[in-house]
Amino acid sequence: MSTPVTLDNLAALKAQREPIVSLTAYDAGFARLAEAAGIEVVLVGDSLGMVLHGEADTLGVTMADMAYHTRLVRRGLTDTLLVADLPYQSYTSAGQALANARQLVAAGADVVKLEGGAVMVDTVVQLSRAGIAVCGHLGLQPQSIRELGGFRIQGRDSESAARIHADAVALEEAGAQLLVLECVPPQLAADIRAAVRMPVIGIGAGGDCDGQVLVLQDVLGISEYQPRFARNFLTGRDSIQAALAAYVAAVKAREFPPPAAD
Repeated sequence: MSTPVTLDNLAALKAQREPIVSLTAYDAGFARLAEAAGIEVVLVGDSLGMVLHGEADTLGVTMADMAYHTRLVRRGLTDTLLVADLPYQSYTSAGQALANARQLVAAGADVVKLEGGAVMVDTVVQLSRAGIAVCGHLGLQPQSIRELGGFRIQGRDSESAARIHADAVALEEAGAQLLVLECVPPQLAADIRAAVRMPVIGIGAGGDCDGQVLVLQDVLGISEYQPRFARNFLTGRDSIQAALAAYVAAVKAREFPPPAAD
């Protein structure tokens, strides 16, 4: 990349219907490889609790963990947009969210991500007023995994689908500028993408989102558990660089996720 990726750039890609490519990273080395491959958005996800710490879920990840890894990733990026997760129980009030979001921004994040729908509206308003860009996260919300009863597709029935759709609209009206949709039916993802101006990045949400995000370890086939919606892009290739380039090319060509996965 030669110019920094901004939220305005992502909005333009959405308008042009050019897929946005996102990937998680947790250190400077992999961040550099992601940027060199042309990935537009790097996410420092609380998924690090599972893929780096070996935990069964993301709930043990702390603000110290997130700030540390955000600093590392920032050192590896020049132009790529950097999104960082607010971890579990770090934004139970708007005041707490603002203080912790400021920590992530100070560590190098361009955007902070939080889970939750309409219940997060006041928090999103406060962050936006403070000049902090917000990415929402709907559908399967890993920080609510105990309440959800496991890693399951969300929005399958009309009532829950309508609620997720309404949550997306509410988050945008509150000031969110980006949205991750995880493990929802493809038609619901397509409907939400059409209903909001902000780019919608899918993971396990079909091919009609504005972009795709995967966990780095899933792209390289080194996760302990490989989700059904993921693909090992290292298979048949001789380097990590080649795998990341193949991932970018597949998303840009709308070959990933494949139609059969929709």
